[in-house]
Amino acid sequence: MMKFLMPHPVVAAVALCAMALAPVSSSSAADVVVIDAQAMAPLVAPDAVVKKLAGGMKFIEGPVWIGSGNDGQLIFSDIPADELKAWSPAAGLTVFRTPSRNANGNTLDLQGQLITAEHSGRRLSRTAADGTISTVVDQAGGKKFNSPNDVVVKSDGTFWFTDPPYGLPRDQPKEQSGNFVFRYDPESNQTTIVSREHDMPNGLAFSPDEKLLYVADSGKPRALRVYDVNADGTLSPGRPFCTIDQGGPDGIRVDARGHVWSSAGDGVQIFSVSGKLIGRILCPEGPANLAFGGKDGQTLFMTSRTGLYSVPVLTGPATRPAAR
Repeated sequence: MMKFLMPHPVVAAVALCAMALAPVSSSSAADVVVIDAQAMAPLVAPDAVVKKLAGGMKFIEGPVWIGSGNDGQLIFSDIPADELKAWSPAAGLTVFRTPSRNANGNTLDLQGQLITAEHSGRRLSRTAADGTISTVVDQAGGKKFNSPNDVVVKSDGTFWFTDPPYGLPRDQPKEQSGNFVFRYDPESNQTTIVSREHDMPNGLAFSPDEKLLYVADSGKPRALRVYDVNADGTLSPGRPFCTIDQGGPDGIRVDARGHVWSSAGDGVQIFSVSGKLIGRILCPEGPANLAFGGKDGQTLFMTSRTGLYSVPVLTGPATRPAAR
């Protein structure tokens, strides 16, 4: 068993995230705050209600919906508990896997297999349909990653992920020279740094056509940057997209229309494709991450500190272009 020096790095990371995601009180009794009524109309009903699905966890993150129809379930991480959790309407809250190596972000690869960013494992892992767990990638240039945080898979099969040191075990050295955004190509087995521009790169998401990559910085900027994605797998220099005005950004998602949904201290903030704040979904606990899912893909799940919440929406997730 791996031993850590005190304070535990995951506890420290959770404390930092908790400060960034501190909830902000609102004078509105509604769960949805509409700033631009026309832009928000096709996204979420103004009278939509946030519902708590489960509680009593430690600090939850990385939700992803697996499966379809009535057989689907939400998989997410409880980082300090060293567990992957599952929730479904039929079974409620269950333990999906323990230990999880302090898993954080989760996504699906092109085959629908679970891809997990592991803090203490310092790697991306893959969980096959039979439950077998294997390493996708755990180093770049012969140096271990810090503590992979969030991950997305592009339609060409490449893995894009952020690597801040939030979960770096304190008895292990930091080997990377900074906190980078990486791209891993399984065909060439090459891992490259695609961005060095962030203090603490965190959540990331592609636009529906994969021509843009959005990256949240939960460090000093507390903002999102957007990058043009080049055909050769590189990124053009980033530019500011939006700033989170309550707390800081962590996990982000892009919907089918290209809007960006970001976690924030007051809940979820929704931005137009131009970076304009058009609305908010307020949550009793500041979400660390979010994901679309449910039977029809039109439920927004929020992993919010100790509680899992949901709200019905009118849109769904951006889907990958046809694999190429």
